[in-house]
Amino acid sequence: MLMMLAAVSPSISAAPAPAPIEDPAEQRANQLKSRLEEIRAMDMDKLSRPEKKALRAEVKAIKKEVKEISGGIYLSVGAVILIVLLILLLA
Repeated sequence: MLMMLAAVSPSISAAPAPAPIEDPAEQRANQLKSRLEEIRAMDMDKLSRPEKKALRAEVKAIKKEVKEISGGIYLSVGAVILIVLLILLLA
């Protein structure tokens, strides 16, 4: 009986689990976030005025791109309260 169970039961393989595949958009978002961290870690006192201006423009562009990648709809707390009140009043 034991021999039959051993022959029929599935064996556990020692193969490693496959690494999770990241979405290219997620990879790009991670790259942009790391660049933002690099910029924040920089010493701004040593930079000239045009360099600071260029970095500000780069930060704005990065934030815009990250926002486009992440997508989604975000509601403020006030908007949620207003929606709930309207639903209660109109129902």
